[in-house]
Amino acid sequence: MKKVELLAPAGNLEKLKTALFFGADAVYCGGANFGLRAGADNFTIEELKEGSEFAHSRGKKVYLTLNMIPHNDDMEKLPKYIEDLKKLNLDALIISDPGVFKLVREKMPEMSIHISTQANNVNWRSALFWKELGADRIILARELSGKEMREIAAKVGGELDLEVFIHGAMCISYSGRCLLSNYFVGRDANRGDCAHSCRWKYHLVEEKRPGEYYPVVEKEKGTFIMNSRDLCLIKEIPEIIESGIMSLKIEGRMKSIHYLAGVVNTYRKAIDSYCEDPDGYEYEPELFSELRKISHRDYTTGFYYGKPGEEGQRYESSSYMRTYDFMGVVKDYFPKDGEVLVEVRNKIFTGDKLEIIAPGEYGLELEVDYIINSDGKEVETAPHPKELIKIPYEKEIKAGSLLRRERSRT
Repeated sequence: MKKVELLAPAGNLEKLKTALFFGADAVYCGGANFGLRAGADNFTIEELKEGSEFAHSRGKKVYLTLNMIPHNDDMEKLPKYIEDLKKLNLDALIISDPGVFKLVREKMPEMSIHISTQANNVNWRSALFWKELGADRIILARELSGKEMREIAAKVGGELDLEVFIHGAMCISYSGRCLLSNYFVGRDANRGDCAHSCRWKYHLVEEKRPGEYYPVVEKEKGTFIMNSRDLCLIKEIPEIIESGIMSLKIEGRMKSIHYLAGVVNTYRKAIDSYCEDPDGYEYEPELFSELRKISHRDYTTGFYYGKPGEEGQRYESSSYMRTYDFMGVVKDYFPKDGEVLVEVRNKIFTGDKLEIIAPGEYGLELEVDYIINSDGKEVETAPHPKELIKIPYEKEIKAGSLLRRERSRT
């Protein structure tokens, strides 16, 4: 079986390293300009160089997003940016606009190009059109069913790679082509500055009765009518791999490293378990339980089984569900003392029961019997973010592993 790629988001260098540490085969990230996540930290040219070298030293890949829908003034600045990119050893550029595609082909003829989901590829002829222009991969639109994915893969899978989203936030508009943000607050979603207007709370107001708000759904005084649930295809991994899709993509360049670690680790396990023994593979419900421990909205299978109905939205709230807090990052382990060096992210107390998120590991627990602060003193609590502390643990934990704590249900 040809190895399928697990592709993870990287909003900054720390997230890039976290994604690769937990098992991603490749990451996609944005530069300072011309991507679709202006709110992410994004990468300078120097950071892109460092990130690429880090990934390549581990046999992994880095793809850069260049997928905004540009206006004329963007096109004036783009050539200089592409000249800067030529100095880097990137593995591919993700592009949606034909003009950007043409410019990159002229200036970087050897660069591998992936066609973004923003290009709305929903049929096999469109995929072959881009192949004839020189594209190496098509990122299929989210608005496809599993049956449609399989049909496209059957037509073009031997000629170019196909990539699909398997997890993360869904867009209310057609593969991100939204005008709401621009209309309401002048922030162009297609140029990387979406205000997420679909997540706002809406009411119905009759023209001649200003100030009188009517419930859009009975029993509520307002509703999040465009608030999509999050995509989760953990159960469908075997079908997707069998269809001939070569890259499985996680959404979330603006999400935390806790999100990245949990999601990448879980999908890595599912993919590896299936590929090692396709005939004997059995879905483990614990995988879905793991995905519920990271920050998320209610999950949906999106369009995989056909167009979602009202169950595709969450009407009560646009807030994330958070049942665990991210507590710290493991920096080192001292076997002689049986202690872990931890960089604190949230306040840790003596007596806390923590879970360990380590590559390929599940269900590991750690009880904080004592805390040694950065001054070498035993203390009851570690309240300062980024503070380095030592806590006891009898087994080695890899540097880069994370610690989390379940939130109180009271």
